[in-house]
Amino acid sequence: MIIRQERETDYTEIYELIKEAFASAEHADGNEQDLVIALRKGNDFVPELALVAEIDGKLAGHIMFSKAKIGNDTVLALAPLSVKPEFQRQGVGTALMNEAHKKAKALGYQYSLVLGSEFYYPRVGYLPAEQFGVIVPEGIPSENLMILKLDENAESIGGEVTYAKEFGM
Repeated sequence: MIIRQERETDYTEIYELIKEAFASAEHADGNEQDLVIALRKGNDFVPELALVAEIDGKLAGHIMFSKAKIGNDTVLALAPLSVKPEFQRQGVGTALMNEAHKKAKALGYQYSLVLGSEFYYPRVGYLPAEQFGVIVPEGIPSENLMILKLDENAESIGGEVTYAKEFGM
């Protein structure tokens, strides 16, 4: 498996990969692939953390991050993470997260936020955001908003979450 930064020439394949990955997802709204296009055009997109996983020359997975705020602190928001169905349950998502987290820490980010499965993301260290003093937005189940501390020496955080405007939250 090769993990690398996405390229503009990958965009069409990434769009289809995301659409396919979320077609049968339990928590999906069907517009994840369109969100990716909007995020790339936004001010909070972090291109260095838009990665793909390639297996035998085919895109198997994709991960993207944008900047968010918790209180006055800038953090990363992981969204979306997509793995083609034929490559799911083979460690592709975990590999993408591990590589992205390593790069994010090197870029100076201290925390990563995710709204997702309370069964999947804790496997790589995400914990309920409430444990960090984060106010969970109304309508979001508290167990689904999680944070990973990228830097063990990170300052403590807390407060309300503000996502990039492209999320519409």
